[in-house]
Amino acid sequence: MSAFDIWGYHSDTGYLKGADIVGYKVEAADGSIGKIDKHSEDVGASYLVVDTGVWIFGKHVLLPAGTIERIDVIGETVYVNRTKDQIKDAPEYDEAKRAGESDYLERFGRYYGEHHM
Repeated sequence: MSAFDIWGYHSDTGYLKGADIVGYKVEAADGSIGKIDKHSEDVGASYLVVDTGVWIFGKHVLLPAGTIERIDVIGETVYVNRTKDQIKDAPEYDEAKRAGESDYLERFGRYYGEHHM
């Protein structure tokens, strides 16, 4: 899987450009992980930020758009092709670091690129 693949919404997921998916539930391969807090459609850097709520108390996780398997618009659920443990062990998301470090997203790309199913 290339870095380009990991940061783009795949055409077969059901994602429509401009869609507001904030608040959608997120399901990992083995269960629910939280709800979408924000998402990006930036070319080459599309991602979701998931509020994990009580699952990992107070933690937000970043999921590159390429981890999305499919989107159920009617059920307002996004399904990703990673396990809960893979997501829990990912680098912690920090909005301030994302804005201030040019290579910040590369860490996530490397992590999710190495931990694909």
